[in-house]
Amino acid sequence: MEENKIYVGNLPFNVTEKDLENFFSQFGKVTEVSIVKDRFSGNSKGFGFVNFEDKDAMEKAVSDSNGKDFQGRELKVSKARPKTEFDGPKRSFGNNRSFGGNNRRRF
Repeated sequence: MEENKIYVGNLPFNVTEKDLENFFSQFGKVTEVSIVKDRFSGNSKGFGFVNFEDKDAMEKAVSDSNGKDFQGRELKVSKARPKTEFDGPKRSFGNNRSFGGNNRRRF
């Protein structure tokens, strides 16, 4: 089912999952809708995902809805990419002695 998932960005912050389901059902059978929310406040982050029953509906939704107006916002719609594991920022300190201050070498 993951291959029939789209990313929907630039959503109004007050949009509901039912609103998205109603909008995207014009392209085919919607099987799942999720809006990504901030884990602390519970507020929408302005993007979400929609799963379709078949690939044709997913492709039509991407081609026909990307850039279209939805409740006053221009949607950014694309095929969803697989989720990757995030292991934190890469930091390398090496011999860099500029940890703040005025960046002068001291002998």
